[in-house]
Amino acid sequence: MQGYGLRGSSAESHPFACAPDVVRVPTGIVNCYLVGDAGGWVLVDTGIGGFAPAIRRAVEERYGSGATPLAIVLTHGHFDHAGNVNTLCHRWHQWNVPVYAHALELPYLTGQSDYPPQDPTVGGAMAFMSRVFPCTGRKIVANLRPLEGTQIPEMPGWTWHHTPGHTPGHISLFRESDRLLLAGDAMATMDLDSWAGQMRRRPQPSPPPAPMTTDWEAARRSVLLLASLEPNAVAAGHGLPMAGDGVAEAVRHFSRTFTPPARGRYVTIPATAGPSGVEWLPPPVPDPFRKQIAGVALVALGAVGLAAAARSRR
Repeated sequence: MQGYGLRGSSAESHPFACAPDVVRVPTGIVNCYLVGDAGGWVLVDTGIGGFAPAIRRAVEERYGSGATPLAIVLTHGHFDHAGNVNTLCHRWHQWNVPVYAHALELPYLTGQSDYPPQDPTVGGAMAFMSRVFPCTGRKIVANLRPLEGTQIPEMPGWTWHHTPGHTPGHISLFRESDRLLLAGDAMATMDLDSWAGQMRRRPQPSPPPAPMTTDWEAARRSVLLLASLEPNAVAAGHGLPMAGDGVAEAVRHFSRTFTPPARGRYVTIPATAGPSGVEWLPPPVPDPFRKQIAGVALVALGAVGLAAAARSRR
């Protein structure tokens, strides 16, 4: 099993092809993908807000100046996947370009609902960072459309699959001809929970981003579905694409051994959602880190107070 591109080099931070007509474009900690050729192409996910110029540069390098997509497809609406929809549509003067998402994801893309709060108590590197992540929905003012059937008109040869768990309306995309899977965040291809894994970025099937996953049983079923597709290559929202003869077996093994975190707000009781967004949340779990920060702050304030008192006595 091997990763496409040049793992361990500066090429990781630049676009590279993971199939003749599929290009990974990194935007900070998350990937988006250009799918298609100059005759017609689709943008899958739009990355973290602020990375629109990087995406536009990648588009121009691949398709030429003035190129615009046939459609934008969102695997889900989290801030790191839908962060540039409005900006890109504005820059491309393409407010009528269809922006596809699952119907259950629409409340978070129309400003109707926020996502459930992230859960940093699951532990790990991504959970630590998630304390500063937003959980708000967003209002997309472009031509938002719910997905229908199993195919997207602008992506011939591809099928979309509902893979909830990370979010209620999460989808993944699969192409039978070369068995390429665009997994979104239904699974990652790097160990997001490990600080060392964040640095090494070794391609391997891994759980979805834990602090933002709000239904772990649904997430497990989604991984089983992805394994049943027997992909030869996996390109995910987080991590480097991986391909080779061993990928299908690696994903099968991962699906058989899939295990939720040992603790956390949503681990045993999921959040529930419906057509209007979040319907119910399990009670919060105490976050010991906040108490630690509060303790450090009190000590710091005490030290400042003592220093001030000492100066006043001089």
